[in-house]
Amino acid sequence: MGLNGCSSSSGGRSFFGGFWSAALRRKAIGNPTESVAGHGGGLVRRLGLFELILIGIGASIGAGIFVVTGTVARDAGPGVAISFALAGAACVLNALCYAELSSRFPAVVGGAYLYTYAAFNELMAFLVFIQLMLDYHIGAASIARSLASYFVSLLELLPFLRGHFPSWIGHGGIEFFGGVVSINILAPILLILLTLILCYGVKESSAVNSFMTATKVVIVIVIIFAGAFEVDVSNWSPFAPNGFKAVITGATVVFFSYVGFDAVANSAEESKRPQRDLPIGILASLFVCAVLYIGVCLVITGMVPYKFLGEDAPLAEAFTAKGLKVVSVLISIGAVAGLATTLLVGLYVQSRLYLGLSRDGLLPSVFSKVHPLRHTPIHSQVWVGLVAGIMAGLFNVHQLSHILSVGTLTGYSVVSACVITLRWKDKVSSQVSGKCISARCEGIICLVLIAFGGFLAGLCYRFSGSFIIIIFAVAMAIFGAVAVQFRQGYADPPGFSCPGVPIVPVLSIFINIFLFAQLHEEAWYRFVIVSLISVGIYALYGQYHANPVSSEHSVVYHGVPSEAA
Repeated sequence: MGLNGCSSSSGGRSFFGGFWSAALRRKAIGNPTESVAGHGGGLVRRLGLFELILIGIGASIGAGIFVVTGTVARDAGPGVAISFALAGAACVLNALCYAELSSRFPAVVGGAYLYTYAAFNELMAFLVFIQLMLDYHIGAASIARSLASYFVSLLELLPFLRGHFPSWIGHGGIEFFGGVVSINILAPILLILLTLILCYGVKESSAVNSFMTATKVVIVIVIIFAGAFEVDVSNWSPFAPNGFKAVITGATVVFFSYVGFDAVANSAEESKRPQRDLPIGILASLFVCAVLYIGVCLVITGMVPYKFLGEDAPLAEAFTAKGLKVVSVLISIGAVAGLATTLLVGLYVQSRLYLGLSRDGLLPSVFSKVHPLRHTPIHSQVWVGLVAGIMAGLFNVHQLSHILSVGTLTGYSVVSACVITLRWKDKVSSQVSGKCISARCEGIICLVLIAFGGFLAGLCYRFSGSFIIIIFAVAMAIFGAVAVQFRQGYADPPGFSCPGVPIVPVLSIFINIFLFAQLHEEAWYRFVIVSLISVGIYALYGQYHANPVSSEHSVVYHGVPSEAA
């Protein structure tokens, strides 16, 4: 990709000309059987299929299963089980897209950033990274605070410790300046411990994650079976007391309880058999989470009438009300294990994303250094732990929760679009739809049209707008989908293939942007402001330090070693 109209000036290009030339660069992917030796000092392939599945489960099932279920059930009633089923079905669309791309690009870390770099351009990849990273940093600090609170609550189950922990250790914190600053000591300490585990080695950190994830899964299964004997089926009637719209609204809320399967894709460079195991790990972890969520919802709404479920600790309160205090203790242990694994995997994913961008020159080279003995990106890992520790120790980050999920939904939408664009064939018959627009540009315009239709439909649904506008928005998206289907040629990808392309990715984009419209208005402001800041950072640093790429001489990501393929 180049700008062809300015070659007469031998003294150099203008700033904007150089900016756009750099911003539109794309990555090419090498042969999947090539060696990765070119990276030198890289990560080591030590993760098998079982570890990858547990990484996905560990990243997804946190306190949400112990808290969110009760919150949503207050509105959706027993229909909260349907909410989780619908959200799981929507996530399957995203998971299928991630599964194809993780199989197509199994060589190195990068996830959504890498896929965007290969399918679209350098600037968009950088924007996706920044939006995702802000979600990860805020989320890690928030989870660390919740983990500190749950950990103290677990210790307080011992009578001689009850009431002896001040607020600045676990529960909340000491507030200053009207609550802007909130000091908490335990959250940073827990982050330091988890960061040390991750720095020590991926095999060791995977073992810790596997043990704690297996523990919480066993506890959730025990909860389901123990609660099943206390279910009163009359509590399931009416199943959707506030109508189906409340169930749909509940699905938009619990959708984020499934977020985490993308962590498997970011384990690409440390997977033993990435082309086979990554797609299986993504889909299997999502399936396990969906089954556990739905089982817990059916049990909890069957044990206690939905109107009486607590919003802070609904599971524990339900079992306590039935006289099963031993199960309540297990729930507390499960909550601690769930939050710890979610935090552990979150920190792991962040460091690998920093590693990927640093290799490409979009971040300082210090983040790409891998320890020669431990084979972990220690500098990146310490950095993400430091950022999360400072935020968790000094600020009440729970107040920022309403601006989260922007990066996740953006990343998921772009990944779905990547599946479509990377499948396009450059056929002569489809090169021109008019004299001034290529088939690729036409396809991208159609994808934008689909996204806009999803956003418009989401706004109308949220604010109870005219049904006619919703029909118009859906028709707009259908028009874009039809154009993408019949105006483009599609090739079969190597490895795992997402079924129903382009329809499945199109549905994924529409649903993700529909959910984007349900977010708090401040989340939209955050999206715009962070995007503008990201463009500024890229203009001042990224475009000058990124590895030079052109359509003729592409910097190639090496593939999986032949012995691991």
